[in-house]
Amino acid sequence: MDYKIAVIRGDGIGPEVIDQAVKVLDKVGEKYGHNFSYEYMLAGGCAIDETGGCLPQETIDVCRASDAVLLGAVGGPKWDDVPGDERPERALLGLRKELGLFANLRPAMLFEELADACPLKPELVAGGLDLLVVRELTGGIYFGEKGFKDTDMGKAAYDIEQYSEGEVRRIAEVAFDMASKRGGKVTSVDKANVLESSRLWRRVVTEVSEAYPDIELNHYYVDNAAMQLVREPKQFDVIVTSNIFGDILSDEASQVTGSIGMLPSASLAVGNFGMYEPVHGSAPDIAGQDRANPMATILSAAMMLRYSFGLAEEADAIEGAVKKVLADGYRSTDIAGPGEKVTGTEEMGRLITEAVI
Repeated sequence: MDYKIAVIRGDGIGPEVIDQAVKVLDKVGEKYGHNFSYEYMLAGGCAIDETGGCLPQETIDVCRASDAVLLGAVGGPKWDDVPGDERPERALLGLRKELGLFANLRPAMLFEELADACPLKPELVAGGLDLLVVRELTGGIYFGEKGFKDTDMGKAAYDIEQYSEGEVRRIAEVAFDMASKRGGKVTSVDKANVLESSRLWRRVVTEVSEAYPDIELNHYYVDNAAMQLVREPKQFDVIVTSNIFGDILSDEASQVTGSIGMLPSASLAVGNFGMYEPVHGSAPDIAGQDRANPMATILSAAMMLRYSFGLAEEADAIEGAVKKVLADGYRSTDIAGPGEKVTGTEEMGRLITEAVI
C-alpha cells in the first residue's frame, strides 16, 4: 500500500523527534510492504521566518491532498513579540479548522516500565493506567467570538464559549465509539452548574448515550474531574469534554503518567483523515542537544497507522518496539531515574527502529 504523509517538523525539538518517527515508519514500510512518501511543509515559527505567516496556504493545500499529517511542535520564545493572531501556535488552530479536525484523542498510558516516574502513590496506579481524553477541537472558547471593548473600568477583553448541538453530538459519538472498543465507560466533563453551554453539552451527551445502552455514562464538573484524576485515576476509561477543558485535563492526565514526553495524540476529521502529534511542546531549551524524547512522536505515528490507515498490526509493532526498548532499560532524560542510563534522541530512535519486528 502507498500512503502520502504531509510532514510538519515545526520548531524547537520538533525536527529532531519527527526525524526519528520517520525512521520507524520507514522500517515498518520495509517489513510490511508499504510505501510511505513524505512531503515536508512549513507551519509555526519556522514558517513565519520563511514566509512571514505561521500557516502558508501551500501547507494547507498539501495537507488536504495527503492521507494524514505528522506534526512535531510549534512555537518558542523567539516569536514571543509576534501579535497574538499571528503567533506560531495559531498555526495549530488554523490546521484544525481548515482540515476539519474536530476530535482530539489523547491517550494517557502509564507504561509498567515507568511506574516509578508516576508522582502518585503506587497503589493508585497499581496494574497500570490507560485512559483516553476525547477533546472537542474546533469549537468552544478557542474559536468563539473575541475582542476588546471599553467599559467604565477601562479596556476589557472577552472570549465567547459557544457550542451547537451538532458539534457536541459528533464528539460524543466519537467518545462512545471509543469506549465500545475499550472499557465501556464514558465520563463527560462540563461546568453545567454555571455555564449555559455546558448545560447544552450535558443534555446532548445524555441523548447520544441512549444509542449506546451497553456504555456506562457519568457526568463530572470540571473541577471535580481535575481532582479525581489525581485522587483515583483508574476510575476513568474515556473522558469526553470541551476544547478548553480537554486542553487542561489532558495535560494533567499526562503528568499522572510521569512524563508528557511519552504521550501521543490524534486529531481526526470525518472519515479516516487525521493529524498526529506528540502532546509535548517545542521545548526550545533543549533543542539541538540530542536530549529530546522521541517516543511520543513515534507513538503518534503508530496512532496514524491505526486510525487513518487501518494498519493495526503495524501500529502494534511500533508500540511493542517502544515497550521493548523501555524494558531493556533505555531512558531519555525526562524519564531517567537516578543511576539509569540516559539515551539521546538519535540513539533512542535507532533502538526503537531496530526493535520493530
